[in-house]
Amino acid sequence: MKRTLLHLFLAAWLLPLAVFAADPAFNGRWRLDTERSTALDGWSTLDLVITVDGPKVTLFHDLTWHATKVTATNVVDTAQATTAKDFFRLDQRHMAVYARPGEETPVTAGWLDAGRTLRVEAQVPLETSQGNTTMRLYQEYRLIEGDNELVLIELHNTRSRPLVYLFTRVPAEAAKK
Repeated sequence: MKRTLLHLFLAAWLLPLAVFAADPAFNGRWRLDTERSTALDGWSTLDLVITVDGPKVTLFHDLTWHATKVTATNVVDTAQATTAKDFFRLDQRHMAVYARPGEETPVTAGWLDAGRTLRVEAQVPLETSQGNTTMRLYQEYRLIEGDNELVLIELHNTRSRPLVYLFTRVPAEAAKK
């Protein structure tokens, strides 16, 4: 009887942790499908490399435009709120909107849909020609059925329409090249 109660207690304690864990299919290199995505002005290619390590999720952006290569990384924590220096936004290249020097971006993240959607929210401090402002950014990285496609839906408080980026998984052997 005591053993059964112990097992029930452990199951009740561990089950919520499992519900909030990431689906391992997130890990890997994802390539932007430009034909089926919102226009990514200023960039010709985008790879997104996602690495989940416990509550920390690394979002590595690898972008090109002709001979120009840019990489940027955002690390989010699904267990606690954090701050990020130079939080990277895909649309920042041609907006004439810049991160405010010396300021950090408050970021929260969490798992939705039994670990199949990563939610990221950021309050990005910006400098514009009209003065200082803060952009509220909401992102959902959703695994699509079959785990070979990922969609990024991004909402900004400064835009009336969402940005939608569709990625396809890059096979592991191709990602090493």
